[in-house]
Amino acid sequence: MTTKYNNVYIMDTYTVCGPYENDGPLSKYFDKRHEKELYFGEKTWEKAEVHLLKEANSNILKKNKIKEEDIDLLISGDLQNQIAASDYMARDFNISFMGIFEACSTIGEGIILGSTFIEGKFAKKILVSTSSHNMSAEKQFRNPTEYGAPKKKTATFTATGGVSILLSNKKNKVKVESTTIGKAIDMGITDVNHMGAVMAPAAGEVIFNHLKDTKRDPSYYDLILTGDLGIYGKSILKEYMKTNYNIELGSNYNDCGTLLYDLDKQPVFAGASGPVCSALVGFGYIYKEMLKGKYKKVLLVPTGAIFSPTFTFQKESIPSIANAISLEVIE
Repeated sequence: MTTKYNNVYIMDTYTVCGPYENDGPLSKYFDKRHEKELYFGEKTWEKAEVHLLKEANSNILKKNKIKEEDIDLLISGDLQNQIAASDYMARDFNISFMGIFEACSTIGEGIILGSTFIEGKFAKKILVSTSSHNMSAEKQFRNPTEYGAPKKKTATFTATGGVSILLSNKKNKVKVESTTIGKAIDMGITDVNHMGAVMAPAAGEVIFNHLKDTKRDPSYYDLILTGDLGIYGKSILKEYMKTNYNIELGSNYNDCGTLLYDLDKQPVFAGASGPVCSALVGFGYIYKEMLKGKYKKVLLVPTGAIFSPTFTFQKESIPSIANAISLEVIE
């Protein structure tokens, strides 16, 4: 399902990152950088993640001199059970709240919902946010981490950070031009240490449908950017597109999971993952480069493995999802 928008713009973004992300190649693009530890003054990993979301949302309001009552809706999601980080963040903001979950593709879902509200004239200003925290995710999905079990080279490293995006109906330089909602895809994969293989088909499906619906070629975009497939999933996607759709993804294709860290120097396995991975890269690095004129048309495709550890223990395969967000610079 593809929807075009005429009056949805990114008014601003605010990005907060953790120490590993600060040590990566994109550090200078983030608004707030935590350089040393992962607690951020809190007592638990979970509360530390709430802290990141609060920082992102409160600082974007301060930066733009906007009051809470000027925001029509706050949309947020994360990886914690019951999207707890977003829920506990939202209680400190006097703004109508919509909690969402689509795993590492959450920011895509949020932008689609927010853009639709604005295009339908139900809202004028909406905050869309997401977060992830390496240790809260490890604790939840691979508990107990104290075992120190070795990981496969195909595993990814959950990014730490918080991101807030301010959507508005007020004309600005970067526009949400269109979006395509993906489908839940399950190829029967059960390996929780190879999320790139799990998510690549979902990314391929939504990219193909977006190009078909908009009657575009991949070359229409200066950059097609998937969320967190990592180095192996990135390769699988290129082969998947060629085999199934006869579409060649060329030099204008990349993956956020391979950009956030220095894969040669940092111990992050196949690359970055987590809801904040595509959010940091897409709305820190890419958005700021769009403002500078490096990119004019970008297709951002956040990807997510929408699985439950409980179902995995019950020998279920892992479904995945991806959404496509077309961003364009307004001349």
